Amino acid sequence: MQNLRSLKSATFATGAIVALMFTTPFGAPAAQAQSNSLSGSWGGGGRIVFPSGETERARCRARFHAHGRHGYRMNAICATSSTRVEQTAQVRRVGGNTYRGDFFNEQHGIAGTIRITVKGGRLSALLRGGGGSAEFHLGR
Repeated sequence: MQNLRSLKSATFATGAIVALMFTTPFGAPAAQAQSNSLSGSWGGGGRIVFPSGETERARCRARFHAHGRHGYRMNAICATSSTRVEQTAQVRRVGGNTYRGDFFNEQHGIAGTIRITVKGGRLSALLRGGGGSAEFHLGR
């Protein structure tokens, strides 16, 4: 049971990162720049797929801080019914309202990739790493 819980926690960490760093596009109108910025606090939920194929719902709170011209750093706390994890991420704008980067969960030593799309006050994130994946939808 403890090994299964550890595996779930480690895999959860893979998907729980909704951590990223983004900046607004150069020359974008003020409204678009504001709506595509990651800066600030985000919250919401999503689904984690463990390496075993088992799925679990999760809730997350993430905070993004601008880092450089096109990047963001993220700190996130996510929880399921069985565990709670903290993670970090760094992301860069790769075009329009899309960001890509890497996340890391120190508790379980899990790293992976993250892709984020921002549309107004909504953020969608897809994470892959540690043999699992996760998809989250967060709002301001």
